[in-house]
Amino acid sequence: MLGYFQENKRIKMPRDLRRLFNPRSVVVIGASRNPGAVGYGVLKGLHTGGFFPCVHGKPFPGKIYAVNPKATNIQGIRSYPSINQVPGKPDLAIFCIPAKIIPMVMQDCIKKGIKNAIIISAGFAEFGEQGKHLQAELKRIIKGKVNVVGPNCLGVINTHSKMNASFGPTMPPVGHIGFITQSGALADSIIDWSVTERYGFSTLISFGNGMDLDAADYLEYLGRDPKTKAITIYLEGISDGRKFMRIAKQVTKRKPVIVIKAGRTESGQKAISSHTGSLAGSYKTYEAAFKQCGVIVVDTVEELFDTAKALSHQPPCKNGIAIITNGGGAGVLTADNCDVLGVKLTEFDELMLKRLDKTQKMHPAYSRRNPLDLVGDALPERYEAALDIVMSNKDVHGAIVLQTLQTMTDTVADAKIVTKIHKKYPRKPIICVYMGGKFSAAGVEFLEEHNIPDYNDPRKAALAMKALIDRWELLRS
Repeated sequence: MLGYFQENKRIKMPRDLRRLFNPRSVVVIGASRNPGAVGYGVLKGLHTGGFFPCVHGKPFPGKIYAVNPKATNIQGIRSYPSINQVPGKPDLAIFCIPAKIIPMVMQDCIKKGIKNAIIISAGFAEFGEQGKHLQAELKRIIKGKVNVVGPNCLGVINTHSKMNASFGPTMPPVGHIGFITQSGALADSIIDWSVTERYGFSTLISFGNGMDLDAADYLEYLGRDPKTKAITIYLEGISDGRKFMRIAKQVTKRKPVIVIKAGRTESGQKAISSHTGSLAGSYKTYEAAFKQCGVIVVDTVEELFDTAKALSHQPPCKNGIAIITNGGGAGVLTADNCDVLGVKLTEFDELMLKRLDKTQKMHPAYSRRNPLDLVGDALPERYEAALDIVMSNKDVHGAIVLQTLQTMTDTVADAKIVTKIHKKYPRKPIICVYMGGKFSAAGVEFLEEHNIPDYNDPRKAALAMKALIDRWELLRS
């Protein structure tokens, strides 16, 4: 079955998707005055940045047109009775109309010269035989003429071009993680989550049934996008395994790609068929193919973005790291997780220990080994002395810095020290674990603002460091 993923020697040129993700003008077909309608949410997302108020929401800077035969003005945007009467030639059309009339309206868009479309509407291949026939008809109409996202999708968000071409709740924070997903509802929840957890995105693409453009096309685009540093994918099925494998091999040489694959079990595979009409296939086949391509496979949605956060902001590194902590138990837990994952702890030599002793910053009871326990009363000066000496060692290739909250702990000052040392040793990654909640929040916020990943659990930090080590080994293989 792995033959499904074997290399295809007939290589096609990449699709030109620049105006799909960076349009100068957008038309919403099926724009609505009803706040409960998808056409209302999509138009509002473009016009204001999102359905719900949010500091990250920004109005789309290009031209916005609306099509609705029953209105002349919607949300302050002029509405036209048909696409034929919209002035000019919009770069992107978003469909929020019943599935059965989309083929007819799509033909009008093609005559007008529109090259890119997002079909939000459901009722196609996921909707039984009748829907499959409708999707096949639409595919025949658009073949080679229009780049189509969907149908049955949430839409597209590009934070850098301030485009919320979706009915997602708001614009997520601007960042450098690209997210490709077959599930629109999952994207909705992740957008909401990203606002709280400070995950920054470059582009979010919900592609639903993938009738025209598929996961491989989006992967190819994001692989060339300078605003995207790491690519995450929620995948149910692949229509062309050879194509995906070829593109993934190319992209993973330039950027990390992390995938969570749904449909591992028989129950999951049955659910996929009714969700997007995809064929899930054997999970073991996918897993083997991903490994061949250099794609990182994770088990949970949280791991998907935890891993991407580290890979998008920290450099890859050789195996051999240090753990620095002000709590012995936290250091032991981290060491256990590193050992299970194959992350090696560098053994500190006598020269390094002598340097630590001479600083006069160390507590008499400090551990003198890796993990380096600075003892609970460690102030920022002790963290700085220890982290500087440890990171200067040629056999230490990265560090996990833990902080447990004591009465004398200054979380922001400690965060500033970590940032300072990372600037001094930019080729060595630093990952933090600020254990706590309310009273650690200011320090965590400072770390995240300066692109130092912080996790609330030692295992997550160990997984992130393992991803950086695996990335280093892939790039040198």
